[in-house]
Amino acid sequence: MSLFRLTLRNVLHRRFLSLLTVCAVAITVSFIVLLSLSRDSVEEGAKKGYGPFDLVIGAEGSETQLVLNTFYHIGAPTGNIPLAVLDQVGLDSGVDKAYAMTTGDNYNGFPVVGIDPGYFMTRYGDRKLQEGAIYAHTGETIVGSYVAQTLGLKIGDTFTGAHGLVQEESLAGEEIEHDDFEDSAAVEHEHEDEVAGEEHDHKSFLYTVVGILPTLYSPDDRAVFTTVDYAWAVHNLAEEEREITAVLVKPNSLLGAHNLKQTLDGSNGVQAAYTSKAVSDVLNAVDQGSRLIGVLTALCILLAAISILLSLIAAVGERTKDVGLLRLLGKSRAYVWMTLTTEGLLITATGLIVGLLLGHLGAFLLKDAFFSQAGIQIDPYHWTTNHGWIVLGTLCIGLFSSLGPAFRMYRLHPLALFKS
Repeated sequence: MSLFRLTLRNVLHRRFLSLLTVCAVAITVSFIVLLSLSRDSVEEGAKKGYGPFDLVIGAEGSETQLVLNTFYHIGAPTGNIPLAVLDQVGLDSGVDKAYAMTTGDNYNGFPVVGIDPGYFMTRYGDRKLQEGAIYAHTGETIVGSYVAQTLGLKIGDTFTGAHGLVQEESLAGEEIEHDDFEDSAAVEHEHEDEVAGEEHDHKSFLYTVVGILPTLYSPDDRAVFTTVDYAWAVHNLAEEEREITAVLVKPNSLLGAHNLKQTLDGSNGVQAAYTSKAVSDVLNAVDQGSRLIGVLTALCILLAAISILLSLIAAVGERTKDVGLLRLLGKSRAYVWMTLTTEGLLITATGLIVGLLLGHLGAFLLKDAFFSQAGIQIDPYHWTTNHGWIVLGTLCIGLFSSLGPAFRMYRLHPLALFKS
């Protein structure tokens, strides 16, 4: 009987224990693969998220919040700034391109973003639309590929938006003091009137889909784009009341970005933020969370190694007489040693293959949920050098876990093995 066939029969003889060991290895590998794919996707998505716009100008507040809302369509904007800021930026000699952005509304949870059509040429080059044409008039929209796919939108469809970037829910279970009841009721009544007015404004303003963007593999896939003046049209704002949410700036040089930041930052409630710095802060926060996950991963690896070790120790205890008989029949110590190490590697390799498949399957199942929440896509078909290290590390763990029990059998005399 060949070495591989003997090893396979030994593994199948202890089906339950072998299955538990394979599961331990598979779960550990799949967790590491999913973590690796997620980390690579976050880093790649963060780099692609803001394109050539190294500077963003908005209302004072958190720089991270401003950048996440502007480029990744996450969270609420920090506020509005005067429209005159756009003119001031446009006159700066250090600016190559500058585009105003207005946000604050949504359609079925997807943000409605008002921005000049030139943004797409600057950001993505001369890529053609999947269908239709770019918007030219107030109320016309182009939608991201993910939005079109999720909501089933096509050219010519019409819809109305809603105020806010997320669906607002009333707080339940709050206790109101009796003395403040009248004031609270008055505020609530005023808020209801305001909300009712906003809902009426939004219901009366109709959007028309005139184009669908190609798949861009960026947060823009999950946004609805229209003209900058949509917010002013929805709320019937006079010219002196018009404001914008942010200005996206592509500077001529880093020096130009620095000078513009020095000029605008902190003046009249306006802030200028370096996009790359804000994104780096977010990635640093993610890395800190990854360290904790890394500790949990190390524990999983340790448990998988212990599982392999215990499985082989149990095999040694069960097959002491069998190994002794093999030695008396003339099989060498090396053959006995290879039998046990091959068994450990076979179990490990099986768990490794299953784990790789499960990890990529998990990425496939989670990609839509991850993209809808963070605007970053996980590529379940992506293979990197990390996979090679995962394969090599897993096989090494299986080999090292096999050495102890195999060496124990290797050292004993065949008569001692048989008598025991």
